Amino acid sequence: MDFKDYYKILDIPKTASADEVKKAYRKLAVKYHPDKNKDNKVAEEKFKEVNEAHEILKDETKRKEYDSLAEDYRNYEKSGGKQGFDGYSQSSRNQGSSYQNRGFDGQQFDDDSFADFFSNMFGGRGNGNGQSRQQSYKGQDFTATMELSLQEAFAGTSRQIQLETQKLAMKIKPGVKDGQVLRLKGKGSKGANGGQDGDLLITVQIAQNSVFKRKDDDLYCAINVDLFTAILGGKSEIDALKGKINITIPKETPNGKVVRLKKMGMPIFNKADEFGDLYATINIILPTNLTETELQLFNELALLHHGKAT
Repeated sequence: MDFKDYYKILDIPKTASADEVKKAYRKLAVKYHPDKNKDNKVAEEKFKEVNEAHEILKDETKRKEYDSLAEDYRNYEKSGGKQGFDGYSQSSRNQGSSYQNRGFDGQQFDDDSFADFFSNMFGGRGNGNGQSRQQSYKGQDFTATMELSLQEAFAGTSRQIQLETQKLAMKIKPGVKDGQVLRLKGKGSKGANGGQDGDLLITVQIAQNSVFKRKDDDLYCAINVDLFTAILGGKSEIDALKGKINITIPKETPNGKVVRLKKMGMPIFNKADEFGDLYATINIILPTNLTETELQLFNELALLHHGKAT
């Protein structure tokens, strides 16, 4: 079996990072995918090679073993392909036990060595003659975005998705977060050679809300309280996502005080009857357009408060 240069197949340097390997693979997998190349045998073979290369280079352990084997193969070629060439690199000798486990004796290297490596790496899908059975591949995932209001994220909702000629009904559970990815299994591209179908991955985008700000599962808002209620104490109403609720304002509540309302925040995704908290910041509203009588009363109050009344 001829040696396969997986770096060349993915068109990346040998120093490529894991992210660069993934990026190159995705680009080529889309280019050569069977769905885009019906009855194209060349594209089909390219697709298989790209998947093989990614399977090895994405895994740190497999990549190290492949790199060591590649060095041995280059030495083997330099020797003129002599049967039984003792051309193992020092790194391979240091990993001798690994190669012995793969069927290499640590001394002999020939044209079948890579076939043995391929067979072991892919779970016996190859044989000593360098031939491999058709490999199945999972189909490509489809991606999409979905915008929800904060109220929809709070209560849960449903959407109908048009996917080519198919309409999909999707139920969104309460508590879904901005940026969360929802997966519909098997709704992506068809797998190759009987492989598993890809998935549909939907990224949720939650629109800004004019009243509430969300942080994880907690909600934050401001509540306007008139001066008299703030001083004397009383009740104030909040139009929360759960509905209207009354909160108690203690006497002499200062401006900017934060009131915590337990379990009045967002539902916790996939956890029934669990909620975050609601934090309401008190915003005291001063009275305006006061009458002469009201101003006189405030003046008398000020004198009393400062101990200046006679």
